[in-house]
Amino acid sequence: MTPDTTITRITALPPELDTLEVLAASEGFNFMARLLAEWRSGANRFDKPGECLLGAFEERRMIGIGGLTIDPYLPAADAGRLRRLYVAPSARRRGIGGALVDALLRHASGRFRLVRLTTDTQAGADFYLRCGFSQVDDDSATHAKPLTWTAPGTMYR
Repeated sequence: MTPDTTITRITALPPELDTLEVLAASEGFNFMARLLAEWRSGANRFDKPGECLLGAFEERRMIGIGGLTIDPYLPAADAGRLRRLYVAPSARRRGIGGALVDALLRHASGRFRLVRLTTDTQAGADFYLRCGFSQVDDDSATHAKPLTWTAPGTMYR
């Protein structure tokens, strides 16, 4: 990351997100189109307790995105789900994805005891292992990361 790179919470869809969606689609990823469709329909705006959508920007240009929701596949509401993480190809291998994951996990630490995700590529699996996730054998997740207490009565870490 450069000093000009910022990660900020998204509460309204920036117009650059359409460009990221086109890039993702050209790589065969349709989850960005789902993000846009769900946001526009109101089905998912990453606005329930503990949820957030973060964007990575470089010189005010959006270069990445990632979200955190309550995991809909677990009955308890104390598990989060990493969703829709994408970094533009031109911005990869510079720590942007890792910074997004770190920021999402910091946000999750105030609410969730566990964060899970699903990826369907080997590159994604390798990336999440480097981010401290473990591979899991579960029908609704490929990777998980438990969050541990830092001290009684405080946030998760």
